[in-house]
Amino acid sequence: MKANKTKINNLLKTARGQVDGLLKMVEEDRYCIDICNQLMATQAILHSVNKEILHAHLNHCVKEAFQHGNGDEKIEEIMSIMDKMGK
Repeated sequence: MKANKTKINNLLKTARGQVDGLLKMVEEDRYCIDICNQLMATQAILHSVNKEILHAHLNHCVKEAFQHGNGDEKIEEIMSIMDKMGK
């Protein structure tokens, strides 16, 4: 992986902390909308992580694949990920 590992680790640790907070909120029977807002914040962090990794993949792995003549496979991988993201 060519993405900034420090940044990715920090974001994932933040998301993990938010998930722990969500579990506590559910256990404490907190207000539904507060839980929903926290869920959306966690999803936003995970979306950022995914975007960061995909950008790095395009800038390094895909670029390198095209330089070595096997870029079509990488394009198929990206298209598959985009299909999954759209669901």
